[in-house]
Amino acid sequence: MTAFLNTIINGDCLKVLPQLPARSVNFVLTDPPYGISYQARDGRTVPNDDNTDWLEPAFAEIYRVLERHSYAVSFYGWAKADLFLAAYRAAGFRVIGHLAFPKRYTSRSGYLRGQHECAHLLAKGYPHKPEYVIGDVLDWTYSGNKLHPTQKPLSVLLPLVETFSKPGGLVCDPFSGSGSSLVAARSLGRSYIGIELDEKYHAIASKRLAEERRP
Repeated sequence: MTAFLNTIINGDCLKVLPQLPARSVNFVLTDPPYGISYQARDGRTVPNDDNTDWLEPAFAEIYRVLERHSYAVSFYGWAKADLFLAAYRAAGFRVIGHLAFPKRYTSRSGYLRGQHECAHLLAKGYPHKPEYVIGDVLDWTYSGNKLHPTQKPLSVLLPLVETFSKPGGLVCDPFSGSGSSLVAARSLGRSYIGIELDEKYHAIASKRLAEERRP
C-alpha cells in the first residue's frame, strides 16, 4: 500500500485496485470514460471510451476500497446515465446527490449545444453530512484541455475534495487522466493514489505532479 501513496500508477484500474486493501481509501473523485467514443476537435481520444465493459467491475472495486461511511464523486455522460446508475447500485452505492457544472461556452453541438458537465455524489454506508454543505451547481472555468481532451478545472475539483474527504485522508482517482484530481488532493493536504491506463497521459500527469511539487 505504501508503495502506491502519493503517486500515479500506469495501469488498468481493474488490475491495480484489487491490490489496494479493502476500506483503505477515504474518498474517490474520478472522471471515467463515458462510453461514447469521444473525440476532441484536435483528434485526441479517451482510452476505453468505446465500451462500458469495465464499468460495473470498476465501481465494485471502488466500493470495496472505500472506507465505511464515505463518499465518492463520479463524473458521467448523460447518454449512458442509466448504465452508470446501474453500476453504482450494483456495487452497493447509494446515489445521494447530483452536481451540475454550467459552462460559459459550447463544448459540443448536436440537437442541443452542450454547455454543462455533471456528476453523481455517491455514498458507501451513511457518512456524516459535511460541516459546510456546498451547492449542487458549481461554476465551470475552462481548463483549455491542454493536458487532456476532457481535462477538468481545479476550481471545481477543490471544493469536492475539501467537502467530501477528511483532512489528511487518502483520495483515489482510478481514471486520473492528467492528474487534476491528484493535484487538488495534494494542495489540500490529502494523500492520493492515481491510476491511469494511457502511457501518454500517465507521463503528462507524472510530470505535472513532479513540477508542482518543486518549491
